[in-house]
Amino acid sequence: MNIAVLGPGGVGGLLAGALEHSGETVTVVVREPTAAVIAENGLRISSVTLGELVAHPRAISRLDERVDALLVATKAAGLEAALQRIAVDPAIVLPLLNGLDHIPLLRDRFAPETVLAGTIRVEADRPEPGVVVHTSRFLLVEMASRYETAAEPMRALVEALSRAGVQARAAEPIGARSEARVMWSKLVRLNALACTTSAHDKLIGEIRETPSLRAELIATIDEACAVARADGADDVEPDKALAELDRAHATLGSSMQRDIAAGRPPEIDAIPGAVIRAGARHGLGCPTIERLVAAIRARIERVAR
Repeated sequence: MNIAVLGPGGVGGLLAGALEHSGETVTVVVREPTAAVIAENGLRISSVTLGELVAHPRAISRLDERVDALLVATKAAGLEAALQRIAVDPAIVLPLLNGLDHIPLLRDRFAPETVLAGTIRVEADRPEPGVVVHTSRFLLVEMASRYETAAEPMRALVEALSRAGVQARAAEPIGARSEARVMWSKLVRLNALACTTSAHDKLIGEIRETPSLRAELIATIDEACAVARADGADDVEPDKALAELDRAHATLGSSMQRDIAAGRPPEIDAIPGAVIRAGARHGLGCPTIERLVAAIRARIERVAR
């Protein structure tokens, strides 16, 4: 496939490197300084599942040529600005951002039937431009669509990712319920991880082992699952989300936690904000999530002093 990746950070860089290394034609779309670094040095990937590799995708600052697939892996806050670098309509668009609100934005920007619902479960970071560190063994891309015309492009993209060593699957059947399940099954787990680790600046192992913090973890999952069911994901269960976090390695943190420590803007609006807004639409409160968000904001102020 001819695949473009918008935003080759920890997530986008990992996928771009894996896909290019496996023989796909890959272009990364990024700001000019980072494009220059990747053009000169390639993408250096250090992965616990894919190993050590250097990939050499084409690096450009503006996409003017039609591609089979566009993977969107920017931060939510930077999405609209990043889309200015895309001057074509891709055959299929797979967004891998956190949260929910980017899907309608992308379906306004591109033909709605070409934009999938998509998530990735991974722990990866970009310590510097052109360098990606993937530190956990879980790596899963899930996608879904409500449009029948997306079935074949999804199948081709799943096959390309699988050839690259990335576990991928397309949800069935085609429909809005499958989209909701894909999006909320990740958001419930991610929101609980992000809120608890960021509010207390502790890793998941300590969160699990401290009774009061585990109670917050469970309450956060329960609140988000109630919202998910009201939003159409009626098969997203609290026990499954908690089991995933209980299986995670004890040193697992969250990207929000790392962003706060590094002085970067955290995705409060994209992750817990998305849950709280969806809850408000359905008349559901999220008191534990709201309390943890307040604690996160207070911690950001302390870090900034």
